Amino acid sequence: MKRKESLKLGKSGTSSSFRRRSSSYPNAAVSVRPPLFPTLQIAFKALLSARICAAIWSSISDCDETYNYWEELHYLLYNKGLQTWEYSPQFALRSYTYLLVHGVPAYIYKEIFDPNPMLLFYFIRLLLGISCAVAEVYFYKGICREFGVHIGRSWLVFQLFSAGMFISSAALLPSSFSMYFTMAALAAWWHQQYKLAIFFTAISVLLGWPFVGLISLPILYDIIIRRKKIRTFIFWSIISGVTVLLPMIILDSSYYGRNVIAPLNIVFYNIFKKDGGPNLYGTEPFSYYIFNGFLNFNIIWLLSLMTPVALVIAHFLVPSKSKQSTLSLPYYVSLSPYYLWLAVMMAQPHKEERFLFPVYPLVSLCGAITIDVCQKLFFRIKSAIVKFTTATHYLNHTTFITVIFVILSVTLNLSRILALYQNYHAPMDVFMELSTAREDLEDPHSQKMDVCIGKDWYRYPSSFFLPSTKYSIRFLKSEFRGMLPAYYSDEENATQIIHNYFNDMNRENAFMYFDYNDCDLLVDLDLKTKKHSPLEPNYSSRTDEWNVVKEVPFLNAQASHPIYRAFYIPFVSYKHIKYGSFNLLQKIKDSSETVESDVVETNN
Repeated sequence: MKRKESLKLGKSGTSSSFRRRSSSYPNAAVSVRPPLFPTLQIAFKALLSARICAAIWSSISDCDETYNYWEELHYLLYNKGLQTWEYSPQFALRSYTYLLVHGVPAYIYKEIFDPNPMLLFYFIRLLLGISCAVAEVYFYKGICREFGVHIGRSWLVFQLFSAGMFISSAALLPSSFSMYFTMAALAAWWHQQYKLAIFFTAISVLLGWPFVGLISLPILYDIIIRRKKIRTFIFWSIISGVTVLLPMIILDSSYYGRNVIAPLNIVFYNIFKKDGGPNLYGTEPFSYYIFNGFLNFNIIWLLSLMTPVALVIAHFLVPSKSKQSTLSLPYYVSLSPYYLWLAVMMAQPHKEERFLFPVYPLVSLCGAITIDVCQKLFFRIKSAIVKFTTATHYLNHTTFITVIFVILSVTLNLSRILALYQNYHAPMDVFMELSTAREDLEDPHSQKMDVCIGKDWYRYPSSFFLPSTKYSIRFLKSEFRGMLPAYYSDEENATQIIHNYFNDMNRENAFMYFDYNDCDLLVDLDLKTKKHSPLEPNYSSRTDEWNVVKEVPFLNAQASHPIYRAFYIPFVSYKHIKYGSFNLLQKIKDSSETVESDVVETNN
């Protein structure tokens, strides 16, 4: 039996409909006090606080974020940045329109305040965090309406402290962008606002990540098949195409210098390309997402995987008047976006953490639903043993179950977040030193500063951490045999130039490498216990060539216990983990170079 009443979020933070369905059994004669839950205002403030913390303290966990988005955005703002092969007009897999969505407010901020590039980086991150919080509070409202306030408040707590959301909420990635609009589309769907659901889905698919169209299939099924709203679907699909896709085609085509539909190009490359494709960048076993999901959501991840089984058990064991907790949709429809996405992503050989970002909010939702089922089953057993003389609600006897899961989940999440910051934040701290110690680092006789990086190229946080366009990041040859990015051309039509050193087969090209002897600064990870190779020497040990300017501890994963490196445990972790040092090195100039530069300065 479906609940017909609509949820009313009042100032008191209670649901008027809750009283009308207060009992879990038909013989209930009186209403009971409904549960308290955060209002939308309180939820937004809490979510905003959590996302601001993520924007400030989270690291860049994926080099794809740096090289495919931050670098190109830096080029749009400062006319200097690294370009990857995906942005070559020959392939045109990425959309400049997506970058412009973030670049326009950043450009306005830059023109008004002329901030340090690093401050602009964090300004953009704060915008991303705010956008995520807005989408989450709308999603929270949709959950409370469709699934009930008890599940809604549990979801809110899990979201606030989720390590996965700490990583994904402020990331400049299409998968994070699609996560925002997936939440918005699902919330609109649960509110039966089908026009908005279609429009938000179009933004998520076209402007964000086209593969999330898979998540929209249950929405389309409900609108077209179950509701028979075919005209609504067609009309709003056309509106979405005109307002989203058409401007994308115009803007991207102007940047690439030819007609381009970037979403189609990336779909063709990842699905239909016979030679190469995404598997060139590594494959992972089926268990990859199982372990990764546990790191980011711990027990809530495991509970979310058990939700279908829990709902089947509840169907047979929970009384009919309390087992249905949705307003307008059966569970197999409302939750199917999550399991459809998991099934397809787990089946793909190429797996990455960011691929699950779009369904992260659904992990918390399904985990909350499983806990709710556990509470109902516990109350069912208790009511069979203890005969209640007055009407009572299952929440009056089972809140301790939620409290136990919340305490355990929050503790593990905070432990994981602290471990991530303590173990992996060093690259951002080291590159921040470039701005802090700029006067001491720069050579007054040189018009450029070359900052070199070797084996740790994938830990570079982006050109926003370079003090000015006088600085350039340079790649030293290492054991890596794939293709690295290269700087955009200095010409005006740089985005339209096809370079012969780019390819779509991840083949190495020597053009990207820099001469070690020409480096002014060098960033190097010294793990101390690791064996070194000729291509990956311990630059920090060359004290006759380099001075250590900044040294920050960085986890030595191979020499550390896997549990203690994944989760921070006060007073215990330090006994089981080892650290190397992430170093900023400054080249020592010999006396002959100094004399020569002084002569040149005098002659000038």
